Amino acid sequence: MEFAFYFASGVAVLATLRVITGTNPVHALLYLIISLISVAMTFFALGAPFAGALEVIAYAGAIMVLFVFVVMMLNLGTESSHQEREWLKPGIWAGPMLLAVLLLVELMYVLFSGPGDIPVGATTVGPKAVGVSLFGPYLLVVELASMLLLAAAITAFHIGRNEAKE
Repeated sequence: MEFAFYFASGVAVLATLRVITGTNPVHALLYLIISLISVAMTFFALGAPFAGALEVIAYAGAIMVLFVFVVMMLNLGTESSHQEREWLKPGIWAGPMLLAVLLLVELMYVLFSGPGDIPVGATTVGPKAVGVSLFGPYLLVVELASMLLLAAAITAFHIGRNEAKE
C-alpha cells in the first residue's frame, strides 16, 4: 500500500502542475479531474475508502460539472468553435488518459490486494465518523465552504451573462 500511496501522490503532483501551467481552461479541467481522482486514490491507499469515495463523488463529480458548466457559460464567441475542433484531436487527450490509466491500474492493485497488505495499526474511517466530524467540530468550516461555493457560482453567472444592449 505504501507504493500505491506514493504513486498516487506523484500523479496528483504532476496533474496539479499541469493544471497550474496549462493555458487552455478545458485542458486544465481535465488535469484537475485527474488530480482529484489521484487524491481519492491516496485516501484509498491510507485505508479511508469512504473519504476516497466522497472525494470522487463530491469533487471529481459534482464540483467539476460546475466548473465545466461555468466554462461553457463563458462562451468566447466564434473562435471557440474552431478551438473545440482542436480539442477533439487525440494528442490532446493523451496526457490525461495516460494518468487516468495509471490510476486505474493502481486502483485495481489496491482493490485486489490481500488483507495482509494493510499496514499494521491501520484503521478504516466509516461514514458515521466522517458525519460526526463534519457536523461536529468542523461544522463552521463546512458552512463557510458552502458559502464560498455559492458566492463563486453567483459571481460566475454575473460575469458570464450577456449584457442586453440598450
